[in-house]
Amino acid sequence: MSQNVLASATGVAGQAGRRRTFAVISHPDAGKSTMTEALALHARVIGQAGAVHGKGDRRGVVSDWMAMEQQRGISVTSAALQFSYRDTVINLLDTPGHADFSEDTYRVLTAVDSAVMLLDAAKGLEPQTLKLFEVCRQRQIPVMTFINKWDRPGHDALALMDEIEQRIGLKPTPLTWPVGIAGHFQGVIDRRTGVFTRMERSPGGADLAIEEEMDRAEAAQRYGADWETATEELDLLTMTGADHDQATFLAATSTPVLFGAAVANLGVRQLLNVLVELAPAATARPTATGADQPVDGAFSGFVFKIQANMNKAHRDQVAFMRICSGRFERGMIVKHGTTGKPFTTKYAQQIFGQGRDTIDEAFPGDVVGLVNATALGIGDTLYTDTPVQYPPLPSFPPEHFAVVRTNDTSAFKRFRRGIEQLDGEGVVQVLRSEQRGDQAPVLAAVGPMQFEVATYRLESEFGVQVQLDHLPYEVAARTDAAGREILRTESNVEVMTRVRDDALLALFPHRWRLRTVAGRHPDLRLDS
Repeated sequence: MSQNVLASATGVAGQAGRRRTFAVISHPDAGKSTMTEALALHARVIGQAGAVHGKGDRRGVVSDWMAMEQQRGISVTSAALQFSYRDTVINLLDTPGHADFSEDTYRVLTAVDSAVMLLDAAKGLEPQTLKLFEVCRQRQIPVMTFINKWDRPGHDALALMDEIEQRIGLKPTPLTWPVGIAGHFQGVIDRRTGVFTRMERSPGGADLAIEEEMDRAEAAQRYGADWETATEELDLLTMTGADHDQATFLAATSTPVLFGAAVANLGVRQLLNVLVELAPAATARPTATGADQPVDGAFSGFVFKIQANMNKAHRDQVAFMRICSGRFERGMIVKHGTTGKPFTTKYAQQIFGQGRDTIDEAFPGDVVGLVNATALGIGDTLYTDTPVQYPPLPSFPPEHFAVVRTNDTSAFKRFRRGIEQLDGEGVVQVLRSEQRGDQAPVLAAVGPMQFEVATYRLESEFGVQVQLDHLPYEVAARTDAAGREILRTESNVEVMTRVRDDALLALFPHRWRLRTVAGRHPDLRLDS
């Protein structure tokens, strides 16, 4: 059954068929937040794109709501936007691109049905891009690829196709093909219809691009060598079988490819239409037991993100829940998967960047913000009727450690509250050290920029000035109580308790030291 037929059906299954829930992912500076803004612009839910270049009138994109993001021009936390386009409900999740925030990005990927991967035309596949493609492959998440920044000098289009296939093993199947090399972008040919669309950036670049469908004979006359090259390349793609196949796309073995420039809103409309037409709708999701939870079953969902203080006027905490099955109604009483206790969903909101509106109902594929749901943690499942448990969310071993202190004794309660908040959101992991006590917790992070976010938020949201003392450890391995006693006899090793789950982590200065200690104590439990 086609997705259009599903969309016209009634009931929960029909509503699920209208949903497209996807993440925008890429290497830093490839243009994720700009693309998020451009998609919202083309759906007519904002009037102008926020990324207006120029020092005097630059504005932050709606998905970058944190002041630190707007100041630096980078995304350091994921964001959710929901809007409608062509009778389809779009749930778009923007992710942080910096490798230091990989854990946040990977958690977001558990909540989506597909992903849009941006590649910088001049840089091609970069390290973080490769990692994200691998995660999508492992989770069998269908990926669309958008070659971004085609309005600037970059690689040859066919060379980029070869790079995708050779380095990540996904077969690229271009849906649009550029006329004009990177930096001399004239428009795109739709490979499915043969229609050429001339594209021109709007004045200032903040509004929709100027587009014009042009007769192929006229295009050939106007663009000469550029048109001839493009048509020759299209013939080559056809000869090599680089045509879109929906089955292999959904199986995450091929990737549809489109070209454009998000900052100039070029090619964005084509991407949005393809997402509606080809991206998978919400379907049955596997549970922790291996069984699939059907979309039209009883209500269930899981929390993949927690964020506090998104709006200074509210100073509240929002738990982002992906609905997996059933119909959600604001105020309904559900059960907490971990405790089995009832939970009332009185304050449910639809999120649009920093903005929010009360929502009365939602369906599989939707992301709902549960406000002041302090009883919820990342990875928690909510359900009605039969208990449901979804697979645990990914966790990364930290590689950077620092003691955090405040010298202002009058601010200690706020300091403790802030540390608990950051731990609950997963901004950093918080460890308790026996030798330092509760007044000097240890922050553990995948990357050092997480420390910057933590200290910034402690100061801006809780009014607490802190200092960090970095510790000489780079490797953490999980151990047990017996292991803690053994490791007391070893130098340059320290065992701490992770606050969120009471796990014992043994910290080592490097892997060589870990291997040395493990070799000396064969019965020692060390799980990295």
